[in-house]
Amino acid sequence: MARAERLKLKRLSRSSSAPHTEVQRARAVCALRHGCLASEVAASVGATVRWVRKWKARWLCAPVVESLLDKDRSGRPPVISVATKCELVKLACDRPPKASFASVWTQQAPADELRKLTGHRVSRSTVQRVLSSEGLRTHRVRQWLHSPDPQLQEKVARVCDLYLSPPAQSVVVCIDEKPMQALSRKHPCRRTTDGSVRRVFEYVRHGTCCLLASFDVATGKVLDRVVKRRTADALVSFLEEVAAQYPDRQVHVVWDNLNIHKEGKQKRWSTFNLRHGRRFHLASTPLHASWVNQVDIWFSILQRRVLPHGSFTGYAELKAAVTGFIARWNRIDAHAFRWTFTGRFEQAHASRAA
Repeated sequence: MARAERLKLKRLSRSSSAPHTEVQRARAVCALRHGCLASEVAASVGATVRWVRKWKARWLCAPVVESLLDKDRSGRPPVISVATKCELVKLACDRPPKASFASVWTQQAPADELRKLTGHRVSRSTVQRVLSSEGLRTHRVRQWLHSPDPQLQEKVARVCDLYLSPPAQSVVVCIDEKPMQALSRKHPCRRTTDGSVRRVFEYVRHGTCCLLASFDVATGKVLDRVVKRRTADALVSFLEEVAAQYPDRQVHVVWDNLNIHKEGKQKRWSTFNLRHGRRFHLASTPLHASWVNQVDIWFSILQRRVLPHGSFTGYAELKAAVTGFIARWNRIDAHAFRWTFTGRFEQAHASRAA
């Protein structure tokens, strides 16, 4: 026997991490090599003489450590053919038939449809195993929205350039609107023994309002106005506040394609810009790409911290809560977001805002 195989055999017989059966076989072979009888080896390893002779014969046929390992076994013949499994996966990757009046598959539905098409009968558990092995979850629906804007790349790159390399002596602000509902809980929230808050879902709706917000990209400070209705006149009035906030600077405005952001018959933005010495420069995000607007990141902070768990008896109380949070944000929490996306979509997987 080669020296390398002897070392491997000795290492396996002393291993504490290898399977116990393999270690037991290695110890038996080592004892036999040192001249021990089969009965003595069987007593020392806790096995039968027949078992010792079996592995002795296996070792003599091929004196390598691999001969002490279990051989592959055929197992039970498959009940479901590979072709049937492929047909099942093919069904799951398609939409249910119109006759079923269903938009997603259940576990039983593919089994029934497979029986109609091929005559093969499979159980629900088989459907679950086959689809799980392929990573398919037919009851889950993922949504996405692709921007049809033909100038998507150019518009996103322009906005990202404003974020990453703003023009000198200018300010970049992101403007958008957030509709809000004044909801009050019908029953008070209660704190459970584990420290979590429990509430009854029922609520009373006291009307809606809209938050107009301007996010300063360089400082993270927010200028706000809460109005009862989102109108073009309210937005023009809000832009007057933005102009007063930056009286002597060029202002680059990033916003989306909402109807009140357009010129309209009144030429509202041309008139507004002329009134302020043409120092406002408007940059629209592509259609269905408002995620490029940084104020939407800030809206998500407002949504998580203030709105879902609050109880507001009317417009005035909701307005006070939102404006109070914004005042605290500007005083304590305001910070610029770390924007790293350059506008090149091939690098999007490595970019993020924080």
